[in-house]
Amino acid sequence: MHLYRLSNSSKTNREGIDPRLIKLSDLAIKMTIVDFGHGKTAGFRTAIQQNKLFKDNKSRADGYNKLSYHQSGRALDFYAYVDGKASWDKGHLAQVAAAFFQAASIKGYKIIWGGLWKSFQDYPHIQLVDD
Repeated sequence: MHLYRLSNSSKTNREGIDPRLIKLSDLAIKMTIVDFGHGKTAGFRTAIQQNKLFKDNKSRADGYNKLSYHQSGRALDFYAYVDGKASWDKGHLAQVAAAFFQAASIKGYKIIWGGLWKSFQDYPHIQLVDD
């Protein structure tokens, strides 16, 4: 079993998100077989931050007319951390997502992974499902 932990910067980058996602992240890092972290734009985003990602073709939500779950704090992005560097490999990201699903099952939270979306796969994205 691997024993990973989140860096202080990854923890800081989760500020402003729903406490349930923080709990999931804290639990997933203990169960994952692939290390992961959270980048600067991983958590809460303002409309301006979201719009920049939209203009850079990194999001389908423009932050104004179409809001992102990040703007309400109900989404969290991650990257895999493999061989001492960030990895965007779909297989690595799927392993991290599996740890989030396992954590969500334990905590009783409903989540969706962007890698399962049909029209636009967003592999480093997890969001809470509205009840």
